[in-house]
Amino acid sequence: MNTLIGSGVLALAARGDDTWFNNPAIQRKLGPATLETFQMLGVSGALTIILGMLLGLALVSTGKRGQHANRAVYEVLSQIVNLGRSMPFIILMVALIPFTRMLVGTSLGWGAACVPLTIGAIPFYARLVETAINDVDHGKVEAALMMGASGRQITWGVLVREALPTLIQSATVTLITLLGYTAMAGTVGGGGLGDLAIQYGYRQNASDVMVIVVVLIVLVVAVIQVCGDMLSRLVDHR
Repeated sequence: MNTLIGSGVLALAARGDDTWFNNPAIQRKLGPATLETFQMLGVSGALTIILGMLLGLALVSTGKRGQHANRAVYEVLSQIVNLGRSMPFIILMVALIPFTRMLVGTSLGWGAACVPLTIGAIPFYARLVETAINDVDHGKVEAALMMGASGRQITWGVLVREALPTLIQSATVTLITLLGYTAMAGTVGGGGLGDLAIQYGYRQNASDVMVIVVVLIVLVVAVIQVCGDMLSRLVDHR
């Protein structure tokens, strides 16, 4: 009997040691999962900011007060943006699996997850860009036109420059939203911290894994927000 009790205590002690930073899942999986999340965030974030900026500027340019006002083109672009923003990300990700396979050869892993992440976030950022640009005082555009500025100079030298602090704040919000999307990508094999939380934290009831993943994501959000605020203040000369 004493031998059995001793064995049980030892087993409990051993199992107790396999938690938190002694948990093999955390020791072996946390680092790669964190790296995958940063890779998804970096690639899809960069593509979203570049392509979302161009789409937002196209909306402004073809809008009522734009340099190339065209109601039909604006309505088409606007409806595409509305459609993209209204689609829940998890449904969009599943719907895009054939397209993702065609583009990158697989629907699994962080590289494949970048496709729906980018497509899902571009309309979101484009609308924020449109709002930020439209808030620029139109008198500054008229003054630049009177001085003979070209269309490109007005777009990049006046509109984008004046709206830059707001555009950076919008990019910050978009990156934080993308971080949430990367966690959802883990539900369908996208990898990253979301996948780690689901595989071990939820399915294996490892609360230590779940807590560490949540704390890490909260820290990353805080760092993105602080960096975005600092950069926005740095370029704000108003």
